[in-house]
Amino acid sequence: MDIDRKLLLQTARKSLETYFSGETFMIPESDIRRGAFVTLRKGVSLRGCIGYMEGVDTIYREIFTLARDAAFSDYRFPPLSYDELGKITIEISVLTEPKTIPSPADFILGRDGIIMSLHGRRAVYLPQVAEETGWDKETLLSSLSEKAGLPRESWKNPDAIFRTFQAEVFDEDKV
Repeated sequence: MDIDRKLLLQTARKSLETYFSGETFMIPESDIRRGAFVTLRKGVSLRGCIGYMEGVDTIYREIFTLARDAAFSDYRFPPLSYDELGKITIEISVLTEPKTIPSPADFILGRDGIIMSLHGRRAVYLPQVAEETGWDKETLLSSLSEKAGLPRESWKNPDAIFRTFQAEVFDEDKV
C-alpha cells in the first residue's frame, strides 16, 4: 500500500495537539481511500477507538478526523484531557475491503478482523483483538455477539452474516 506510516501517525498526533493548541495543520494530500481505525492507548489500557470500515475521505484526512473522534467522541470514555496527551500511544489500522464469508468457520483468528450482522445489529473486531485478549475463536465470536447487543450464542444463528478483512497495524512505539 502506498501510504507513509510515519506521516499517518504524525497526522493523528497533530490532530490531537492542534485540538488543544488551536493551531492549524496542513493535512497531507492523497488519493487513497481506505477503511481505517485509530486506537488510543494509555499504557496497556484502551483509551479510545473509532473507525470506518470503508474510506469516507482521503486516508490522511480520515486519520485526522478519527484521531479526534477516538479522543473526544468514544462514548466508552471521557474526553481526552490535555494532561493525558503525552501519556497516550496512537495505533492505526488501515483495512482491506471486507468480504462476505459463508460461515464463521472461514474466519481465521489473528489474521482476520470480523464483522457480524444479525437482526439489524452489527459489531466488529479488528484482527489484533484476538491476540490482545487471548480469546479463542468461540470466545471472540460470543463477545462479538454481545458487542452487537445480542445474546452470546447469536453468532451460531444461521441468519447471521459475517464479513472478514485484514489490517495493516502500526503504532508510535514500533514505527
